[in-house]
Amino acid sequence: MSLQLLIAQCLLLGLGLLGVAAARPDLIVDHGSKALLALGLTFLLSRLRPRTFLKIGPIFWAITLLMLVLVLFVGVGTVTSPGTKRWLDLGALRFQPSEIAKLGLVLMLASFFSRRGVQNKLISATLMIVVTTGLVFLEPDVGTSVLTFGLGIILMYGAGVRISNIAGFVLALILMAIPMAGVYLEKHPYIAERFFGHVNRDPGTAAGLDQIGLAHRDLNFGGLWGQGPDGLRFSYFAAHTDMVIASVGFTAGLLGVAMILFAYWLIMQTALETSQLAARIRPMTPEIHGASILATGAMFMIVGQAVVNLLVAAGIFPVTGVPLPLVSFGFSSMLTMSLALGVIHSALREVRRNLPEEVNETDVVALPAD
Repeated sequence: MSLQLLIAQCLLLGLGLLGVAAARPDLIVDHGSKALLALGLTFLLSRLRPRTFLKIGPIFWAITLLMLVLVLFVGVGTVTSPGTKRWLDLGALRFQPSEIAKLGLVLMLASFFSRRGVQNKLISATLMIVVTTGLVFLEPDVGTSVLTFGLGIILMYGAGVRISNIAGFVLALILMAIPMAGVYLEKHPYIAERFFGHVNRDPGTAAGLDQIGLAHRDLNFGGLWGQGPDGLRFSYFAAHTDMVIASVGFTAGLLGVAMILFAYWLIMQTALETSQLAARIRPMTPEIHGASILATGAMFMIVGQAVVNLLVAAGIFPVTGVPLPLVSFGFSSMLTMSLALGVIHSALREVRRNLPEEVNETDVVALPAD
């Protein structure tokens, strides 16, 4: 396993535990037990080789599509968003298929490009991205659908598709989507309300009385070292989920926030270095090519979502309902992101195993491969 990734995951899970303890002390045992389970799942998945992920990719993606279709008919919303259908409730188990669908898209496209190459395969890959994104969009879940679409673009680029082809693909989809945008916003008016409410904020709430303003006050009161999980703090919506960074900042201060940013940087750096090292292997086999795509896609799943969440918390983006990966309370996101980390572990080990002798293995700080 990669020592860098292990440190990053432990930092994120540990700081998430502090944030949840500050915002919802009653959930600390539940969150802590799920964090331990997430670590165990990452370890188990890291033992597999990339060829396993590439082989099961199409099947796993098809299962996630089935769940996305199922959620449109029997899915449930939440108390705050009763008009949406984003969750499958199986009694003892309640999860969000759109989170798992992102991992399914990563495995599918990595499997597809590693087997077929990237020449003249843009239409097929486009259909996979559009189908996955479209089903999430219908729930409706705009934040996750945008992230899923962006994930598909990154996977295309990571696989070697020309940037000019990707730009043409994106432009064509935007032009096709414009006529349907009005109907979609009319059916789901809360989306436009969130956007325009963010752009034209009321002067009273801009003074710090809304959700973002109260979260910013918590961050300020945290100072450099934090007030601890039992300090007196403001009460605002989603302090243990979407706005958990404010709870972490209040509890652990600027140091805690900096450690979270450092952990995401470790994940990004390790995944990108995996892709760079894979490019040195000649000949590049389909498995090595697939491992490189897997590492890049899994990294964007985590870091891309983290960037969106942090921009929302900073007040730069409108509220999207996207959790902070491995930090926010919620098992669907924690499970999926932990599995994504297991994929990066696996890809890194495979690349290191196939490095030519002249490449210094100390280029990557990692525990010895099996």
